[in-house]
Amino acid sequence: MASEQRTAPRQERAAEVPRAVLSPARLRLPPGHRRPLLVVLVVLLLGQMAVAMVTTAVQQTPTIDEPVYVATATDYLREHRLRYNPEHPPLGKLLIAAGVAVADPRYDPASPGTQGDVGRRLLYESGNDPGRLMLWARLPVIALTLLTGLVVFAFARDVAGTPGGLVALALYAFSPDVIAHGALATLDMPVTGFLVTSAWLAWRARRRPRLYVPLTGLALGAAIATKMSALPAIPVVVLLAGLSVWHALPGADRRRRALLGAGGAAAVAVQAVGVVWAVYAAVDPRFGFSPAEPVPALAGLHGRLTSLLPLPPAYRAGMRVQFAFENHAWQGFLFGRLYTGPLWYYLPAALLVKTPLALLALGAAGAVAVLALRGPRPAAPYLLLPPALLLAVAMTGARDFGTRYALFVPVFLAVTAGCVTAVRARYRWAVPLTGLLVAWAAVTSLRVFPYYLPYANEAFGGPAATHRLLHDSNVDWGQDLGRLGDRLRERYPGERVWLVYKGSGVPSAYGIHAADPRVVPLSRVHGVLAVSDSAAAKARGGLARLIRTSRPVDQVGYSITLYRR
Repeated sequence: MASEQRTAPRQERAAEVPRAVLSPARLRLPPGHRRPLLVVLVVLLLGQMAVAMVTTAVQQTPTIDEPVYVATATDYLREHRLRYNPEHPPLGKLLIAAGVAVADPRYDPASPGTQGDVGRRLLYESGNDPGRLMLWARLPVIALTLLTGLVVFAFARDVAGTPGGLVALALYAFSPDVIAHGALATLDMPVTGFLVTSAWLAWRARRRPRLYVPLTGLALGAAIATKMSALPAIPVVVLLAGLSVWHALPGADRRRRALLGAGGAAAVAVQAVGVVWAVYAAVDPRFGFSPAEPVPALAGLHGRLTSLLPLPPAYRAGMRVQFAFENHAWQGFLFGRLYTGPLWYYLPAALLVKTPLALLALGAAGAVAVLALRGPRPAAPYLLLPPALLLAVAMTGARDFGTRYALFVPVFLAVTAGCVTAVRARYRWAVPLTGLLVAWAAVTSLRVFPYYLPYANEAFGGPAATHRLLHDSNVDWGQDLGRLGDRLRERYPGERVWLVYKGSGVPSAYGIHAADPRVVPLSRVHGVLAVSDSAAAKARGGLARLIRTSRPVDQVGYSITLYRR
């Protein structure tokens, strides 16, 4: 009897075993099915991003900077000379040239004038289709932006596992700023992609330094060969590479680890410089430099340091142009205030407006997780130091023109946000909360489609309110001239149109026949008045009186306001 009493509970437990099939652990997909599902999720996230960027690229007219980059890329392709746009190194424009080569535009290499004149002539006065040429020029940047998404996924997965990689990729793929600048033939997204790649490869060098230290040098070199704003990343990435080599040799004595770490760091620096020379040689193997516009002289400490750098003469000349820009007193616009000279807090404030709230929340939580938890803590320097240093340097700049100067922040923030999944073992509520925030980011992005450039988050009123807070590439970069032409034909046919447009496009190319209201007496301005919101933000004198005495009746792309007068 006692034996039967002892075996009865065991029989009852045995009978209950089938219920375990319903447990969460048993509901997980078998390993053979996880990888295909993961691939499907990654493809869906990047696929919707590709659709968003291509749609935006098709619908938007050239922004202010794009004609210069496209013309320079065309000159690289046809003439193999370093003549235009020396303030930026060639790699990003060589990327654009891959698309220009397919478009095969008509081009006059003897075209006179400034780089802006050459760009306008290429797009609008040479018999080319500006829409087709711009789409082909933008496609390589779109492709690089999608590849950067894979780096974001891989970086976060390395640190926090596959769930962290998916969270990071989702936040990246739905980021309005990333989509906006990833759809343009500019340099901001390419340099950001190379920077985050260099940090990821430095992290990977902790396990395989012989493979990933050289790759880190190549990625860092690609960044500084794309845009000079990446130069401050050299010391931090070099330091991270040395740290990785140190970590990869736990059994060696301290002196040998220190020597090998220093050697790895030096190798990254040397390779980065070598990439810059190789990029300039790809344009002109003779390293010739015949600028179309004068390059300013640079005296003082900056001049001496620039002359000592082991970089091509054209690169050093571009640095002089950049320093000259920094010495100029530019106008800025922040939260309705027009000012002259930089504000040190401009970029943090602008990022607060233009970063989705879900990304801000998850990024902050991810940073806390990285610093607090033992698992992801070793990744903290790789995730937090590069964007912190680059943002600190960018905040000292003189040009308060937009968050594109700190586009690396939302990208690194997305990777860091993926690390929030590391707390799911301790706090079960973290999983559904993270899912809700990612879904919120997706809904926010889909709602603003396809007007990503003027995006502002819900706390600041959304894209319709951005022009009251910020200006220039934050909201109105000349991208909606084509949409304005369509709107005028649809709703205001035959009416007299007055236009104040801030951009590089030619209005007549889009069927807009308008006069400038600033060159005639105010009493003669009647009809439809179209004003770029960046111009309205800086309006003074006659234009300010025109706007004040007119009635707003319509808005185009959240960047151009139509008034009735």
